[in-house]
Amino acid sequence: MGMLHTVNKSPYSCNTLQSCLSHASEGDVVLLIEDGVYAALKGGAAAEMLSSAQGVRICALSADVKARGLDGRLIDGVEVVDYGGFVDLVEQTDKTQAWL
Repeated sequence: MGMLHTVNKSPYSCNTLQSCLSHASEGDVVLLIEDGVYAALKGGAAAEMLSSAQGVRICALSADVKARGLDGRLIDGVEVVDYGGFVDLVEQTDKTQAWL
């Protein structure tokens, strides 16, 4: 599998997500963590960027989704993973890139 990209900043405070998606390739995984989970909020301006990421798997860390009260409020197609799932993604991908 390709690369795992982690995004921990809100797309409403910086352009980290946009930079990440411009470098992500088909077969890559983007994992939204910490404030990065706000990108997947239904109706949010950043949701369109995620929806248009063709061939890129989009995931969000469940603990961060819950901590921000976003349960059930994410766009379709975002896979919510727990910490074990995060570890699985690291093991399944060739490299990891943290977008800070």
